[in-house]
Amino acid sequence: MYNTSFIKKTLLAVIAVFLYSCDKDFNAIGEGLVGDDHFGLESEKYDVLAYNQEVTPIQSNVMTPNALGIFDSPNFGTTTANFVTQLTLDTYAPTIGESPVIESVELEIPYYSHQTAVDNEGNTTYELDSIYGDKNGKLKLSIYESKIQMRNSYFSGGSQIPQFYYTDQNTDFFNNADKTLLLNNGGVLENEQFFFDAKEIVIKTTDPDTKNETVERKTPRMRLQLNKEFFQRKILKADASKLSTQDLFQEYFRGLYFNVEKSGSNPTNMALINFSEGTITIKYKAKTESKTDTDTTTEDKQIVLNLAGPSTASFLSDARNADYTSAITTNVNKKDGDERLYLKGGQGSLAVIKLFDQTDVLSYNAQGEPVNGANGVPDQLDLMRSNATVKNWKVNEANLVFYIDTEKMKGTKKEPNRVYLYNLTNNTVIADYSTDVTSAYGGLISLDSDKRGKSYKIRITSHIRNLLKDATAKNVDLGLVVSQSPTVLAFNALKNRIQTNTNPIEYFSAAPRTSVMSPLGTVLFGGKKGGTPESDQEKKRLKLEVYYTKPN
Repeated sequence: MYNTSFIKKTLLAVIAVFLYSCDKDFNAIGEGLVGDDHFGLESEKYDVLAYNQEVTPIQSNVMTPNALGIFDSPNFGTTTANFVTQLTLDTYAPTIGESPVIESVELEIPYYSHQTAVDNEGNTTYELDSIYGDKNGKLKLSIYESKIQMRNSYFSGGSQIPQFYYTDQNTDFFNNADKTLLLNNGGVLENEQFFFDAKEIVIKTTDPDTKNETVERKTPRMRLQLNKEFFQRKILKADASKLSTQDLFQEYFRGLYFNVEKSGSNPTNMALINFSEGTITIKYKAKTESKTDTDTTTEDKQIVLNLAGPSTASFLSDARNADYTSAITTNVNKKDGDERLYLKGGQGSLAVIKLFDQTDVLSYNAQGEPVNGANGVPDQLDLMRSNATVKNWKVNEANLVFYIDTEKMKGTKKEPNRVYLYNLTNNTVIADYSTDVTSAYGGLISLDSDKRGKSYKIRITSHIRNLLKDATAKNVDLGLVVSQSPTVLAFNALKNRIQTNTNPIEYFSAAPRTSVMSPLGTVLFGGKKGGTPESDQEKKRLKLEVYYTKPN
């Protein structure tokens, strides 16, 4: 009895302490948020100025992956992607052997793919990833020896400067390539009617002595037979000094140029490929050392070249639709904003986002400092700062929601899975960006019930809080682009920078590499006012929505 009573009393005491602790913790958390006041979470919406910005020729060297092919988009036009890469030897100063004779030269580049099924015999069915356009589309693929030596850097005025190659340099490399000799000289499916084949590669070999058969399986890949005579002369018959070091080899063999064209009336397509995983394997026979003149035994040997050269470049040429061209060039409205925002990867376009009214600065001096003062009317940012300091409004969350124009995108089969918002003024990430972009920062596409894209939502809470708590913080321009990868944060330089607005020291000089890598595009509603309250233009118009804690 005593033990039972003691256990009951102890249990009640523990429960009481636990409840008191929970209540104390709850009150402490609430007190840290709002003090002694009652509060409600309320939202305010603010107009946003947004307009289109063309991306002119842009740096495209040393990117992974790279596009190859032709992609037709109903809203944007046709993009053709060619590629050039240097080569490296797996082993420099190789011992080739006496009287070498090539058996085969094979190029292999794995595709991005995933398994969909495996049968009882172990055969795997794959589906290719990063394929754009008709999956059965064909291309005329031509691989030539490049005659342009690519550099990583050059010296100017005593300084070493990185060497850039740009999206508009295809003509330079095409005109200089050795087009007298087609290197991919296998069957028509390897050149005149090339296609990105999703089939598993199955290689069966039989041992000549034991007669045992072995089976090697490989994921889908570009697999081409290359010209044996060319590699016999260029590699096996080369002067030994040409193969002795990387620098000498790349001056001697300047790389491969991949060119694509339409294959007759066939539909086309494009793929993103990791060329750096590609290899060229030269298999040959060479004489072995013999003790007599009549002994002529040979051995099987091979030399491997890698496509992971120190310098590569993507060349992107666009035949743009008239409406798209007009939207990003002649009809850009920087004063009131554009009704539609056209985002297109590659040498495409992005959107410039200006939060709050920024029209009170009339002009700038040569140092980029505003002159002529303000117009005397508080802008939205001034009012928000006043509400934060005087009324003690707390920003709980701030979002930009970009709605897709589903009517314009109706004929598009593939939409960008992600968009990326960044600090365009300084070419950096914004404060809200994190590696876990799916939950913290956002930018992923939101799908409708029909699996079509509906919107992209991006959280900019920290960015807004920083503007409100620091009156000297600059309200920078933001840029919005399509994104191929959330982990690629580098920026690629424009060939020619473009001055922004009237500030003499602010330029549009670079764009995120993640956008240059993507061939896709989308059309979004901008922030320009227009239409009836029930129209899509008004209901889906871009606005900044801020959720506040407002003390009573």
